[in-house]
Amino acid sequence: MTAAIEPLLVKTPLIEAGSQDPLPASGRPLRWGVIATGRIASIVVSDLSLLPDAVLHAVSSRTLAGAEAFAAEHGFNHAYGDHAGVGLSGYQRLLQDPDVDVVYVATPHASHYAVALEALGAGKHVLCEKPLTLNARHAEHLASVARDKGLFLMEGVWTRFLPSMQRAAEIAASGELGEVRWIQADLGFPAPFDPEARLWKREEGGGALMDLGVYLLTWAQAALGRPRSLTASSHLNSDGVDTTTTMTLQYPSGAQAQLLASLSTVSTQTATVAGTRGMLRCGSPLFNPRQLTITLASGEQRVEDFPAAGRGYTYQLREVTRCIQQGRRESPTLPLADTLATMSLLDQARRQCGIRYPGD
Repeated sequence: MTAAIEPLLVKTPLIEAGSQDPLPASGRPLRWGVIATGRIASIVVSDLSLLPDAVLHAVSSRTLAGAEAFAAEHGFNHAYGDHAGVGLSGYQRLLQDPDVDVVYVATPHASHYAVALEALGAGKHVLCEKPLTLNARHAEHLASVARDKGLFLMEGVWTRFLPSMQRAAEIAASGELGEVRWIQADLGFPAPFDPEARLWKREEGGGALMDLGVYLLTWAQAALGRPRSLTASSHLNSDGVDTTTTMTLQYPSGAQAQLLASLSTVSTQTATVAGTRGMLRCGSPLFNPRQLTITLASGEQRVEDFPAAGRGYTYQLREVTRCIQQGRRESPTLPLADTLATMSLLDQARRQCGIRYPGD
């Protein structure tokens, strides 16, 4: 069964000229607040510390001890934990700090909407981990609030800003591959089952689609733009969590994208963009490729390599920093319209597959 896709997936502009090196300062220092202290927060903050115009101002956690340990490890000036005496959570106390300019929300998926909404309500600019929310309705509300308040909001799809991803989009649009007719992207790994882990908890937005699907759709969007329809299927475990989900996107031109997200199988973790005159394949993993291989129908082949700045999050962090410094309220490379379109696709896939989360 297929369903029409209403929102528009658009091909967005490349990152502005001169921004391939994310490390030089681009303006006044910004004071960052980081909400949550898990693994992804630690990785992203390590890259954030490389930006000379980023001030590691405050971090929050459910416990003060956890926040203080994270602050000591990464060099934050302030640490906030839950405070029973005043009935405030650690992140609410951080949001009350008048010196925080922008917050990075690194909580589990299911709390993105509530935390980001409070951050916007407190007058803070927001970078929120992907997926922005668990459904398009909540994402649309966050976008509306950010626009009404004149605040910057962006989903943390860091792959979108990598030089390799930008170059792949440029090649696809250049005509070198001819007319793009087919995309294949897979992202899978065997994740050990743990009923206490977020990845396996339906109530926390667990499953392959929400954890990995954004990366797959990023490749399809970069090369082909708006799909005409989507067909999806999943294998759900006894808890209603999808262990594997596949999506096929159909385009008005007749092109197709075939995407696989899995927590139960090893995969190549690569993306292929194929056209009438050649094809492009990225190195593994597709969410952080350091190499592109371009093979033309003539037999000509070349490999393009890309440098790394930190772990790769620096490009996304520079984009957020530059946009806020320049008074922009959205990233021109990842506008809110693209995030909302992606969320709508994920909603379509979930409905077809019977994947349901609290709040639906």
